[in-house]
Amino acid sequence: MLTEMKVRKTKPQDKPVKLTDGKGLYLLITPTGGKLWRYNYRFDDKRKTLAIGKYPDISLLDARTKHGEARALLAQGIDPSSDKKSHHDQSQTFKAVAIAWHQEQSPNWSEKHAERLMRRMELDLFPFIGNQAMIALTANDIEATLKRVSTRSLDTAHRLKSALRGTFNYGIRKGYCTSNPTEAMKGVLPTNKHRHMSAPTDPDQVGKLLRDIELFRGTFVVHCALRIAPLVFARPGELRQMEWAELDLDRASWSIPAEKMKMRDAHLVPLSTQVVEQLRKIEPLTGHCKYVFTSRVGHDSPMSDATINKALRSLGYSREEITGHGFRAMARTMLEEILRFSPDAIEAQLAHRV
Repeated sequence: MLTEMKVRKTKPQDKPVKLTDGKGLYLLITPTGGKLWRYNYRFDDKRKTLAIGKYPDISLLDARTKHGEARALLAQGIDPSSDKKSHHDQSQTFKAVAIAWHQEQSPNWSEKHAERLMRRMELDLFPFIGNQAMIALTANDIEATLKRVSTRSLDTAHRLKSALRGTFNYGIRKGYCTSNPTEAMKGVLPTNKHRHMSAPTDPDQVGKLLRDIELFRGTFVVHCALRIAPLVFARPGELRQMEWAELDLDRASWSIPAEKMKMRDAHLVPLSTQVVEQLRKIEPLTGHCKYVFTSRVGHDSPMSDATINKALRSLGYSREEITGHGFRAMARTMLEEILRFSPDAIEAQLAHRV
């Protein structure tokens, strides 16, 4: 039988470790360090597993008590897992666990992304599966939920699939469920074409776009931003909030602090000679300001998030042809398919986690 000291001191290994306590009760130690109480038993000639909880939230003594209660149910012909599903704690509903996962992860996200994801879950997940116990949800439940969303927005369905995967992995770590039904979701949703990142990728079309940008007749600040956008392929929000303090033109580098980045990692953007030339030209105009691309309504603010897209529309390009975010898709495709750069290097420069 186990002792409290052995439970506490046993370290995780490369593979899951099982410490048995007898009569089907054991502690599962995952490679990531989780310690989960489990009870293997048979009911109706089927092997089943009851998730009891996570150590140290559930002590060895508590686990043995819950194990005894489950064995007592078996003796009465009651399936402990079914009984748990019907009497689940409200803290183990999908909604409660999803909110807890969101709170755990939100420091790694931008505030805007965290708010948008919570709105999506409140609209498309909580009304349908929010009150169900995590342990009771099946792959069929998740598939039906995702397909319902995909009829309105395939992009949202893919994003919610990632949120579901994260929530169930969190639930497994906390002992609220034993499996992740999203693992069986491969191929359930059609491939997302990311239409919101529309951009030309043919060199002739890109050349025409760059020549058209030279014909822009708006303000000098916006013209400089338009010229620079295809050469740095930063996110539109990062570009419009570029600060002079982040630039070292002599070393041709732009250092974006972590708090400005979507993934909350500091990011370095090397600047080509063309970008440095444009920044030298705009420096006499906005160099005394905080932001490189200042707002028309006040030099203490950056230009609005709609400015680049409005400028592209003024050049005759529709949203289906190019957006400010599309410069990233344009760069991603051309760098790999035409210029044959390493995909990992491209993803790193796009500030995607790889």
